[in-house]
Amino acid sequence: MKLTTAFAAFLLPVSVMSSPALAGKADDVLNIAFPKELEHIDPYYNTAREGNLIGMAVWDGLLYRDPRTGQYVGNLATDWTWIDATTLELNLRQGVKFHNGEPFDADDVVFTLNYVIDPSNGNKSQSTTGWIKSAEKVGPFKVRIHTKGPFPAALEYLAGPIVIEPNEYFTKVGQQGVATKPIGTGPYMVESVEPGKHYVLKRNLDYFAAAKPKASIGTVDIRTVPDLNTQMAELFNGDLDLVWGVASDQADKMAKMNKFQVVNAPTMRIGYISLDAAGRTGANNPMTNPKVRQAVNYAINRPGIVGALLKGSSSVIDSACSPVQFGCEQAVTTYPYDPAKAKALLAEAGYPKGFEMELYAYRDRPLAEAMIGMLAEVGITAKLNFMQYSALREKRIKEGTPMAFMTWGSNSVSDVSAVTSAFFRMGSEDDARDPEVAALLEKGDSLTDPAERKVAYSNALKAIADKAYWVPLWSYAANYVMASDVDFAPTPDELIRFYDIRWK
Repeated sequence: MKLTTAFAAFLLPVSVMSSPALAGKADDVLNIAFPKELEHIDPYYNTAREGNLIGMAVWDGLLYRDPRTGQYVGNLATDWTWIDATTLELNLRQGVKFHNGEPFDADDVVFTLNYVIDPSNGNKSQSTTGWIKSAEKVGPFKVRIHTKGPFPAALEYLAGPIVIEPNEYFTKVGQQGVATKPIGTGPYMVESVEPGKHYVLKRNLDYFAAAKPKASIGTVDIRTVPDLNTQMAELFNGDLDLVWGVASDQADKMAKMNKFQVVNAPTMRIGYISLDAAGRTGANNPMTNPKVRQAVNYAINRPGIVGALLKGSSSVIDSACSPVQFGCEQAVTTYPYDPAKAKALLAEAGYPKGFEMELYAYRDRPLAEAMIGMLAEVGITAKLNFMQYSALREKRIKEGTPMAFMTWGSNSVSDVSAVTSAFFRMGSEDDARDPEVAALLEKGDSLTDPAERKVAYSNALKAIADKAYWVPLWSYAANYVMASDVDFAPTPDELIRFYDIRWK
């Protein structure tokens, strides 16, 4: 594959290209690049945005949230009723079949939910299913979901990351079998899997299409292409049709070529630095000192990074959640950029000459390096430890990290429980381990009155900010670069619904 002189002139040196695919409208093949490897194709065994995209295409949930209206509609379930504060009864859709012909019924729902809520079965998305106590079969097409307590966000989760597996097939092949030959009920079927590298999806012509439409494009070919320059080169040469998460400078350059569609759209994803306040990485970790954590907050020039590197519709955030989520209190303690104050706080904490520490990250290296430079200005020498997402997340779960630059898209769940509760309710990635904060979040997660929920979440978020447990950084916008014949409109939940994409 060769680059034209004009294109190569404004790119950094490009690594060896992936094998080209037949791209575009003529072949009815939509070619997409994933920027990172998936540890497993099944959405219960990865926590990556890319996994959500495949999950929505191949599997179905009981409910579906219409991205245009925000309303919940029936998908694998036709209707639902709260029997009491902790019991949700759902009638299931009849006549639906999995991709292998297995009929869908109550047994699939009960098996899936009871399986994934058992920690011993390895579900990596416990934050999305942890509210479920059990699932019960009431009839061939009727189930009841019992919750651990009142959980008003239940419908949001059932319409999002919680999908239904085929019980007979899953029991037969197990997680390893699903990794290479997954079976769902969705608008696309998986034709082939090269784990972590290559996925080919084929349109399900028999899709029941109760909430999601039938897919328009016949084949979706997904390859892992981590290098951004390689992605842009393949777009230019016609080997890719759609790339997202493109850095602003590259998106600007692609737009100026008048060959591609370039769209900047807001998302629910936020960036943050998690600080080991609980001392999981050692009692001598400076992050156990609240003055050090405050100093780190003051040291980061968030507006400067947003203005210079992120651009578009990204914006600075002050709270440990996305501003568009229900319950995301904005009136919290803030830490404007103030290097002098950061230095003074470090001196008060006993570090007048600063200290050395590792900063872990898995994406956005230029942003991480910019923040390392800012920390150095106040005396904190941060060594960048750049890892793959899956490896970093495992490290954070098992050992913790002193400082980690992370992002979180909340599985596109528009509720504070999907982010603040996921990281501050004593879970495996809770670096604060604050019982007061955890209790407030538990209260907010279980109250049914929206006003009371907001009060509980407000108090929790104010405490998190007061104690500087995180450095909330910014909301992310996504730059999408598409071939001219692709018809796709991004949505704020950052979900690329393959079945909604068409050719012009």
